Amino acid sequence: MTDEKLIPSDRELQEMQYQMMVTSAKPKPPLLRNVLGAFVIGGAICVFGQALLNFFKSSGLAKPEAGAATSAVLVFLAALLTGLGVYDSIAKYAGAGTIVPITGFANSIVAPAMEFRQEGMVFGVGQRIFTLAGPVLAFGFVTAWLIGLITYLFK
Repeated sequence: MTDEKLIPSDRELQEMQYQMMVTSAKPKPPLLRNVLGAFVIGGAICVFGQALLNFFKSSGLAKPEAGAATSAVLVFLAALLTGLGVYDSIAKYAGAGTIVPITGFANSIVAPAMEFRQEGMVFGVGQRIFTLAGPVLAFGFVTAWLIGLITYLFK
């Protein structure tokens, strides 16, 4: 091994100094506030969903139908709040608390559609609506198909 490889070049020294400056100047994220915000808002969404489920079950719906109605209401409300710009404001404080429940999925479908609506219904909304959710849906469909095939073959 030669001594040339042990001594960094001027460019490498500059890059190292720059990385040290960036690391020292970068603000530290408020970890405790982020965790608490995600916990409280995500928990509130889940409590609201449970209250909806209890309401639908007490209204006479069977458990599967009550679950479907609850999911539909949560998706509708998340899409509506995304369209009105409220969901993004909530997400600033909640972070992952708004992404994890079913409402985050609705937001991931509506947000790109809202962003590209100026380009028209086909090339804007239609093309961009599944930008984020498309891979999730494709993975879910393929996985469900494979599980169904395996179940059919080994029954």
